[in-house]
This record gives sequence, C-alpha cells and structure tokens, in this order.
Amino acid sequence: MKKISFIHAADLHLDSPMVGLKHLPANIYNRVKESTFTSLKKLSETAIERKVDFVIIAGDLFDGEDRSLRAQSLFRKEMLKLNENKIPVYIVHGNHDHLNGSWVHLDMPENVHVFSSKVETKKLQTKSGEVIHLYGFSYGTRHVFERKIDEYQKVDGADYHIGILHGNESSGTEHDNYAPFTVKELDEKNFDYWALGHIHKRAELSLNPPIIYPGNIQGRNKKESGSKGFYHVSFIDSDAKIDYVEASDIIWEDVTVNAAKAVSFDDLYHLCLKVINRIRKECKGTFITLILKDTQLADVRGQSSIKSDLLELLLEDEKDEESFVWVSDLKLTEKLTIDKEKLITEANFYGELFETINHYVQVEKALMPLFEHPIGRKYLHPLSVTEKDELLEKAEKLLIELLYQA
Repeated sequence: MKKISFIHAADLHLDSPMVGLKHLPANIYNRVKESTFTSLKKLSETAIERKVDFVIIAGDLFDGEDRSLRAQSLFRKEMLKLNENKIPVYIVHGNHDHLNGSWVHLDMPENVHVFSSKVETKKLQTKSGEVIHLYGFSYGTRHVFERKIDEYQKVDGADYHIGILHGNESSGTEHDNYAPFTVKELDEKNFDYWALGHIHKRAELSLNPPIIYPGNIQGRNKKESGSKGFYHVSFIDSDAKIDYVEASDIIWEDVTVNAAKAVSFDDLYHLCLKVINRIRKECKGTFITLILKDTQLADVRGQSSIKSDLLELLLEDEKDEESFVWVSDLKLTEKLTIDKEKLITEANFYGELFETINHYVQVEKALMPLFEHPIGRKYLHPLSVTEKDELLEKAEKLLIELLYQA
C-alpha cells in the first residue's frame, strides 16, 4: 500500500502593505499587518503536527518583486522549523515575486527547493519509500502569457506525479491570463494531482484527478472575503483525501441586515450589536461591510449623521477586543415605497413592466432548471398560487430597486 501526505498552499503575499488601513487603532493595524505571517505560522505548524511528507507553495510567496529582508527572514524562520522536522518544501515563484526582481538575497535552508524559469522535474523519495515526481516552473519575469502547460511532460519512474502551476484557467476572466490552461489539458497529462496558484478564491476544478486552487492564506481587503487557508492532501494508493485548513487570522465579510423594524436609533444600535456578536469568531479578527436595508428611523437628524454616530459607537466597543469585529464600511438604505401610478407617469417603460408582470404565467418554466436538477428536485415541492404571486412580487420589487440604483 502506497501512502503520501502533503500541504498545498499558494499566494502567501507575505508583507502585503494592506492599503487603506493605516487609520485603524495601532493594535488592530499591527495585527492586520502581521496577519500574512500569522497564517504562514499556521501552515508550518500544521505540516509539523500532521507529519506531512512535503509542502508545496504554488507561487506569490512575497507580495512584491523586491522581497523585503523582513519578509524573507520570517519566511526562512518557518522553513527552518520544517527543516528540523525533515519536511522538504517545493516552491514556484509567480508573477508577484518573479525571479527577475531586485532584492537582497537571503539564503534558504537546504529543505527548500525552488523551480527555475523552465519547466523541470524534481524527484522526492519519502521516508516510507514512495517516489514522487514534482513538475513546475517559476516566473522568470512578471508577465508570462505563454501556454507553459505544453512543456509539462510526465517522466516515468515515480509512484505519484504532481504538477505545480501558477496560472489562470482559460475560462476565468477576472484575473490576468498568465500561463493559461484548461482543465482538459491538465487532465490529459495523467498526473495524480495539480497544485495551482494565482487565483485568490478557493476552487476545486476537478476531484478526479484533484485540480485545486487553495486560494490565498490571508484575505487582504473586502474583495478577498471569507475563510482563507490551504489544503492537506493525503493519498492511499490512488485514492485522494483533501482536507481544507483555515489559516487566516483576519476575515473579511459582507453582512446585509433588514432594519425595517428598527424605529429608533437605539433599536438600530442594538440590532447591529446583535449581528456583530453573532458573527464574532474566537481569537480571530473580522472586518465587515455592514449594509442596513430598509432603514426608516423616526429621527430628525439626517442619515449621514445617524451613520457617523452609529459607526463611532460600534467601533468604540471593538478597539480592545482580541476577537474584534470591525465595521470597515457602513451603508444605510432607506425603505423603498413603490407608487406604481406615479412611476407610470414618469416613464412608459414602467407601465409595460407592470403589465408584463401582471400577465406573467411562466413561473414554472423559469424555475424548471431547479426542479430538474437531481439534488434540487429532492427538496422542492410544486408551487402554490400564493407562492407564485409572492415570487412575482419580490421580483417586481427587486427590479424597481435595481432601476432606482442605476
């Protein structure tokens, strides 16, 4: 029986500048600034605790091509811990920390193996005797648009074949199309596992074979929301087990709350406190964008004054919390009252819209993909007339809200 176990991480972005956060209280700002290093420590601790055979880091270890000495030193410290436990580390550098950058070089311990700018194969034999071939390349320059996947060629003589690729899956349009590839191309290489990097959102593109983006290990702004971490991967013969491990010390979230029942400032304040305490995570910091929908306070002050006063109170309570919930952005939207007759007089379009909704009878057809889905149909029941009317009413309200925001 053949067995291996390894950590797959990517996009550490050590020493990221955390732009726009210097206004924070010093203790919270320092914690945010150190968060990428805290997440790295979680990675090395997990590797040692779970006694993995090796670690893969699939690009963008450092946030910039200059690689500060401090970032290199702290990274080296964690690599030395892994070296003491005889855990090798296999690294490719990505577009952010490419090989052609200018930095003062700090030597890494002997367990750290860095791929060159050409696709190459590195051989590893584990303590229990399994032979692994790891394939990868580091970015020689910041921009690599070639289809480097064509250069990955399986070399016989190993029990497991693992591809490491910092690049963009071709159908994705949200990121620069560096070292593009398709899932089909990776599958055709007949490797046992693909350790991907570059995309900061966790994604399992395939499970047979596993083709995985672990995402970055620490969110750095509200666009990088939710849990962040890495994967612990185990193989027993050809069967893979993939375990996600959360590493982020700071988490970013968007929270939307219906505030229609809050009729006073005190109501609104306590509603926010309830939400904050509900999402508080033990020993972690959380930054939230808090959206209060349908606010209709009977207050003589303007909305901007209410917002600033509310935000000041909420932040004051969090300054000394270890498990803080910091409202980084607070948005209040007033309840939208729909006067159909008035809207019709404003534009003929609204008359046509309401007429279409009033005579719309194809609700079942619109929902057919849900009812035909093998999982969805287990939990769905035929809609009653009342439920259809409620869906149409909600759709009408949503359309008008979106038109008003446009």
